[in-house]
Amino acid sequence: MSIKIDLKIFLFALIYIITKQIKIYAILMLFAFVHELGHLIIGMLLGFKPISINITPYGLQIEFKVLCEEYNRKVNKGTILCVKRAIIALAGPLTNIAIIFFTLLITKGNMEKSLIIIYSNALIGIFNFIPIYPLDGGRIIKEILHIKFGLQKSRDYINKISNITVVILTAISSIVILYIHNIAILIIITYLWYLVVLENQKYKLQKNTIKGLQNAKNMIS
Repeated sequence: MSIKIDLKIFLFALIYIITKQIKIYAILMLFAFVHELGHLIIGMLLGFKPISINITPYGLQIEFKVLCEEYNRKVNKGTILCVKRAIIALAGPLTNIAIIFFTLLITKGNMEKSLIIIYSNALIGIFNFIPIYPLDGGRIIKEILHIKFGLQKSRDYINKISNITVVILTAISSIVILYIHNIAILIIITYLWYLVVLENQKYKLQKNTIKGLQNAKNMIS
């Protein structure tokens, strides 16, 4: 299993040091790590083997080895792999929700003692539930769409959903920033745009590749 470190993590750390929010960032990274452990444990319980871990500015990215038979077991217009991927994606945010409830339980609802833990896990959970691919929310929606409409339509729909969502969030965040002047919001929106632009490039490449293959097939026939 390979382990990689995204160098942008040091840039993020520097920004939070400058803005004097490094303590918050460190706590968020800790629970982001726990969030990814949720993905890892459920993935292994479902029979997947982790082959790589990428340490990024917002936590870990885990890649699993997929067996050929996972593609052969059909579920509507998708496969059993779609179901398992959706469950794995859901496991991360549910881990954060479980931490919130467990914290409230052991502190007996004392918000003063548990506020930072609740805030951090709520933030990570909500962020990852955003319907932008490849965040957990986007992954869950994509797999459900795959089962319902097939692979290509799921790609088309999640691409549109991601672009619409980031535009709406940008508009809302622009208004919020004017009032509370929080650079963390700007960093989050910038990162979401980075994800969307990156996925748009991949989406266009996939569309062009499929179109090229179809044209080649038509020429042969």
